[in-house]
Amino acid sequence: MTLAPSLHDAIGVRLAGLDQRYTPLRRILVETLAASERPLTIPDILTAAPQLPQSSAYRNVTTLIDAGVVRRIAGPDDHGLFELAEEFSGHHHHLVCTSCGKVEDVAPSERLERALGDAAHTLADAHGYQVTEHRVELFGLCPECTTA
Repeated sequence: MTLAPSLHDAIGVRLAGLDQRYTPLRRILVETLAASERPLTIPDILTAAPQLPQSSAYRNVTTLIDAGVVRRIAGPDDHGLFELAEEFSGHHHHLVCTSCGKVEDVAPSERLERALGDAAHTLADAHGYQVTEHRVELFGLCPECTTA
């Protein structure tokens, strides 16, 4: 997925709000995440974009998280997995293999989203919360690990 110029502009504005610039290295990092069909670890990012210095990748991911451009998601271990925030990548959920660590983005059906929304609002209302978003990671075994 290549980001439209307007999305790059929105990211630039978001960073400017934190007195940060949308530097060429940050742009490469965002493009790398946008091109991936799954969340990436820092080593994955560095493999896909070898022109990024390792120390810069960690620092820039943190800045992009602070700006709400990138989010960290849960994985099967302690390694951070990173992807563009849904505002830039679209709403989706994740399937996570607890054996090999594979993480897949999955688009939820309208029926599933409606059911999740209803359940989330019911639970939140019972505790006085207001739901503003939801995230779902389903953990299990991928097809390769199931047959292994």
